[in-house]
Amino acid sequence: MAQKILVVEDEPAIAESVAYALRRDGFTVETAGTCAAATTAGEADLIVLDLMLPDGSGFDLIGAWRRAGKLTPIIVLSSRDGEADRVAALETGADDYVMKPFSPREVVARVRAVLRRAGPGRSSPAASDLSPLSVDESTRRAQVDGRALELTRVEFDLLSSLLESPGRVYTRAQIIDKVWGDGFAITDRTIDSHVKSLRKKVADSGGDPGLIETVRGVGYRVADQPRPSGEKP
Repeated sequence: MAQKILVVEDEPAIAESVAYALRRDGFTVETAGTCAAATTAGEADLIVLDLMLPDGSGFDLIGAWRRAGKLTPIIVLSSRDGEADRVAALETGADDYVMKPFSPREVVARVRAVLRRAGPGRSSPAASDLSPLSVDESTRRAQVDGRALELTRVEFDLLSSLLESPGRVYTRAQIIDKVWGDGFAITDRTIDSHVKSLRKKVADSGGDPGLIETVRGVGYRVADQPRPSGEKP
């Protein structure tokens, strides 16, 4: 069965060009031109989302979906070219960010890349016995000390990558390669923002945010044992 893409875009010409390119590539496509229509649309395997809609902000939609536990991958389309907007979208829960104007073929390539990363087949272990943090790739569930963590797709893949070898330091370049893949202009600030969000969710679930350690000037690692009391991450 063809995978379904929901395109949320209020400019008919853009919506149709993206939808046409996706259909030509074998996807089933549903379109929506407002926040209200997007929230009542059927389930999709991925959402292509404009940030500026007539009845609200794409940021609000992403936040509402993620708070409701909806983990569908989201690719943002936006004419905003500021780093702050890109970081905000990724922090809110988007999986990728495409600037307008763009080529519909580029959007199709991004859709395929995000779906590939979100799908099964990663080689990391189902869980680690060395850290209080654990992930289960088959169900895409994460835990800290046995308590569930509600993570975005990027946060889950980030944690899963770090848990491949607890105690090992991963450089930011290695993290980009594992989580985003080739061809993505991901800044250090974007990675730092995702780590910050991941630490907050660990803390909110009663865990120790310092389990995700910063190795200054290099990157990040997951502690392979509990951190001594009072020690800073």
